[in-house]
Amino acid sequence: MEIKEISVYELKELKDKGEDFCLIDVRNPQEFELCNIDGKLIPMSEIIERHAEIPKDCKVVVHCHHGGRSKKVIDWLQANHGFDKLYNLSGGIHAWSEEIDSTVDQY
Repeated sequence: MEIKEISVYELKELKDKGEDFCLIDVRNPQEFELCNIDGKLIPMSEIIERHAEIPKDCKVVVHCHHGGRSKKVIDWLQANHGFDKLYNLSGGIHAWSEEIDSTVDQY
């Protein structure tokens, strides 16, 4: 199944317009402590146990540091649980820091 992508500019537009969507951060807690963009933390290692916390009835943007882990999570969720409104944040939180909000720390 195809993995849909969303750019950091498209995510900023969603946030600015106050659109209904959910932001899931699949990095580990230590990374989340370093910097985050107000997403719900569900580490990749906990997705199997916590996938029910992710809504199926609205757009869900999944992100990690650069986009690799979030792609794997989306692939697994689509294949195993029928999610169809998932979007991978292209470039992850690193791209967000570089292109949208430089106050978000890089690591």
